[in-house]
Amino acid sequence: MPVIENERKTFTLFEVMNSIKKTLNDRYSSAYWVKAEMNKLNLYKHSGHCYPELVEKKDGKVIAQIRSHLWKDDYLSINEKFISTLHEPLKDGIKVLILVRIAFEPEHGLALHILDIDPYYTMGDLEKEKQETISRLRAEGIFYNNKSLTLPLLPQRIAIISVESSKGYADFLKILENNPRKYQFFQMLFPSVLQGDNAVPGIIQQLKRIKKVIHHFDAVAIIRGGGGDIGLSCYNNYRLAKQIALFPLPVITGIGHVTNETVTEQISFSNAITPTKLAEYLIQLFNDFAMPVRKAEDVLFERAKRLLHDNRIQFQSELKLFRSVTVTIVNDNKHQLRSLTQSLVRQARFVFQNNRVSLQRIRNDIRKNTEVFFPASRQRVVHIENVLRKEVNERFGQLKNNIIQYLHQLFRSSTYQLLTKKEKVVHIEEKMTDSAYRRIKFSNSELNAIEKNLRNIDPQNVLNRGYSITLLNGRAIKNISQVEKDDQLTTLIADGSINSTITTTKEFTHE
Repeated sequence: MPVIENERKTFTLFEVMNSIKKTLNDRYSSAYWVKAEMNKLNLYKHSGHCYPELVEKKDGKVIAQIRSHLWKDDYLSINEKFISTLHEPLKDGIKVLILVRIAFEPEHGLALHILDIDPYYTMGDLEKEKQETISRLRAEGIFYNNKSLTLPLLPQRIAIISVESSKGYADFLKILENNPRKYQFFQMLFPSVLQGDNAVPGIIQQLKRIKKVIHHFDAVAIIRGGGGDIGLSCYNNYRLAKQIALFPLPVITGIGHVTNETVTEQISFSNAITPTKLAEYLIQLFNDFAMPVRKAEDVLFERAKRLLHDNRIQFQSELKLFRSVTVTIVNDNKHQLRSLTQSLVRQARFVFQNNRVSLQRIRNDIRKNTEVFFPASRQRVVHIENVLRKEVNERFGQLKNNIIQYLHQLFRSSTYQLLTKKEKVVHIEEKMTDSAYRRIKFSNSELNAIEKNLRNIDPQNVLNRGYSITLLNGRAIKNISQVEKDDQLTTLIADGSINSTITTTKEFTHE
């Protein structure tokens, strides 16, 4: 009930809040379906209750917001419907169609009590974004750009955008590295989150990084494990789809176990429903190349084998003919060679007999000339030896003198440098000693000044100079407002203390 105070009717806050509650209950007695964006789910695990933040945005700005609550039993029921319909739990950042009642409590204020959430509305909103992205890409004429690129015949160098801890990424690597044909792949991870609000800027940033080193790769693979349509909603984003459509390398995707393709999958060069299938796709490209090569290898082997067999037979036939002809020629020439050899021996004997006397005469002449020439040559050799020994001794003596002179110069130079360095060291030592002495002297002066100040402010010295300290309950009194009449005071002086009781106080005014 209102109270009249100073001729004014006043209400308590509780009365006002109860009045608002009654008005809202009378006005909003039914439940309503409301479209909003669930900015935060705010699930409290210890109680199981949720307190979602609901907002409405226009041109990226929040134009309305309100608190809400979703009790545990309702949350479990709604979450189960979301998982069965969308293969995703209820989560942050999705648009929802919710059945609510207006709830107002004096101690908590206004909120919406959530009774139900329609998962099909969320599915429809995602589909709307998907179709808008497809229409924009088609209108810009870039929907098929990435598909029109040419993938290398053997794409070995793969840039991977994924989460390092993702099971899909691990499955992809396992298939590539353990392929039965031992095909070799080079892969490099460019880590990024793959779902939620940060997925789009994260993937775009990694695409930009790959573009800087594009000459190192043949293709880009975007790899993600399974998920429902809400988890894949970021792959319908226009900004991400445009980056992939215009990317200069073929982009291949394996981002989920769903039949409803995202825009990213539709515009990419190639896509598979799982990372495992994507790895098998790459291996199959190698198999497709290797199969005709292996067939050609088999054909070449058979042809080479048949050609070697035919040539072996032909060679053996020609070898037999060659042996036959060779034996005939050898037999025909054998007798002729024997007669020629006998004739040559007879002629050689005749020539040797005719030249034997001439050879003996030449030998005697050589012996005589050698006996005459040898003594003269020996004397010349001795003379040359003496001359060389003399020149070697002279050169050695000169070289020895040069070395001794150089050693003297080196000694004088080293002695001078040592003396110079010693003088510099002594000078530096003197400067350091002088500087240290001045520093210590200055520090002592400072310490003496500090000690003097400490002695001056020592309480006992203050009391000795005629000052006193007045205490109330053991604490020093600094201003008159601290004391009242009849308070018991203790006044400390140099040689004792005085107890007193306040009868009156007087405050001084400073003009």
